[in-house]
Amino acid sequence: MSQLQLGLIITGALVLLGVLVQNIWLARKNRPRQAEPVQSRQDGAADAIDPPLDSPVFGDSIFALPIPEKKPTLDTLIDVIAPIALEVPVSGDAVLAAMPPTRRVGSKPFTIEGQAEGHLRWEFPLVGQRYVQLQAGIQLANRSGALYDIEFSEFVMKTQNFCDAIGGTPDFPEMRQEVSRARELDQFAGDHDAQLSFVLRARRAAWSHSYIQQMAAKLGFVPGSIAGRMVVPADIQGLPPVLSLSFDAQAALDEDPTQSALREVTLSLDVPQVDRGERAFERMRDAALALAREMDGLITDDNGVALPPEAMDVIGSELTHLYDTLARRELAAGSVLARRLFS
Repeated sequence: MSQLQLGLIITGALVLLGVLVQNIWLARKNRPRQAEPVQSRQDGAADAIDPPLDSPVFGDSIFALPIPEKKPTLDTLIDVIAPIALEVPVSGDAVLAAMPPTRRVGSKPFTIEGQAEGHLRWEFPLVGQRYVQLQAGIQLANRSGALYDIEFSEFVMKTQNFCDAIGGTPDFPEMRQEVSRARELDQFAGDHDAQLSFVLRARRAAWSHSYIQQMAAKLGFVPGSIAGRMVVPADIQGLPPVLSLSFDAQAALDEDPTQSALREVTLSLDVPQVDRGERAFERMRDAALALAREMDGLITDDNGVALPPEAMDVIGSELTHLYDTLARRELAAGSVLARRLFS
């Protein structure tokens, strides 16, 4: 073998080795970011200082808990209410037995409430109670739209059938007036509904499902009930989550969460559903900035337009006015009535 042939062989081998090394480097560079191994706490390590049990923590801030409301379900502000006169008290068992099989009329919730003997408050009928007054109601509007004529007529028929079964006499309000109220309320709700979202997009390397979960968990997010969704839960059980973070549901269902390659996640806030005292937008803003910093991401709106902190400040200022407007209308964000209307 001549020196020329040997040199060509060595040169070719070096080129192949260089290509191999470059491919390995590119594969590592483009591999989705992975979650870091969880380190167990060493013996003797100082215990973390927990916040007071009545104050949730997000980032470095502590927030006061909202006080749960104690109100009846039906309210003249957002419901059509038909009083039901009773000749004699009716047992809760009889009321429940006469209830219609479905608690909706079209897209609107239908409700029966009663006042038990010796009580002034309205409540959902209970076994063992005796009721001296009843009332039926249907919601005027929700995110499906305003109550319309056919739904009102169905409400009347459903209530009348119930009254026939328990021996009650309903007193229905005038349909035209209630439908008009429904349209006005629906118009107000449509003008003051706010469901915000920030999209976090990967600048370079994609993210694995497990990596996203680990980064979000550091900010208080926990797995939601739906695949591909994490939430910051409300501090009072049963209330809607403060924030949600969502990504491709199919990736969340993969058997190996380290193999998924995701390039965007969405942070969302349903403004009317969350109490103003939770400072949900500030927490959403802080979470977006923290995730962008730690995950090397870009914050944008739904259309891909970048959202710098200054743009977020403008949104926050507009939300202040929205919160004030809802409160003046007795539909404060996070209240029972607001959660029903904006649902």
